[in-house]
Amino acid sequence: MLIGYARVSTNEQETRLQIDALRKAGVDRLFSEKGSGVGPRPELHRALASLQRGDVLVVYKLDRLARSLKDLLALLDSLSARGCSVKSLTEPVDTSSAIGELVLQILGAVAQFERSLIRERCEAGRRAARARGVKFGPRAFMDAQAESAAAEFYRLGLSYREVGLVFGVGYTAARGAVKRALAR
Repeated sequence: MLIGYARVSTNEQETRLQIDALRKAGVDRLFSEKGSGVGPRPELHRALASLQRGDVLVVYKLDRLARSLKDLLALLDSLSARGCSVKSLTEPVDTSSAIGELVLQILGAVAQFERSLIRERCEAGRRAARARGVKFGPRAFMDAQAESAAAEFYRLGLSYREVGLVFGVGYTAARGAVKRALAR
C-alpha cells in the first residue's frame, strides 16, 4: 500500500501541489499537515503508525519528512526494520532498492550541508550586525523616571520579574532599569 504524507511549514502555505502529486502517484491513504518541521507533527506520526510490512511511505520531497540527515537515517532504519520503504516524488529516491538507499543518503548529506551553510551565513550576519551596534532582543521602553520608580518598587521587596510585570517589560529589562537607577 502507498501511504502519502504532505507538509508545509506555515499556515499561509498550501499543501495542494504536494497532495495533487501524491494522488497522481496513486497513494491509497494520505496524511497532510501545516506546521514547522521543528514542532510536533501528529499527522506524520499517524502516517508512520499506519504503515504495515511492504507499505511505501511516499513524500513529495524528503525535506518534508525529517529535520536532519540523522533524523532521516533513523527514520529509514526504523521503517526498514518494519519492512517498509520510502519514495520521494521529486528526487530519485526509492529505498526499496540498494541504489535508492545510496542516493537517499547522498541527497540527505547534501541537504544537511546546505542547512549548515545557511546556519553559518545567518550567524555571520548576526555577528556583523552586532559589530555595527545592532542590539537583538526586546527593547526596554523605560525612561529615567520610570527606572527610578522601578528601583523604588524593587526596594519595597518586589522581584525583578514583578517589577517587569508592573512596567510591561521583561525580567532582564527590569533588572537593568533597577540597576541603572540604583547606580545613579
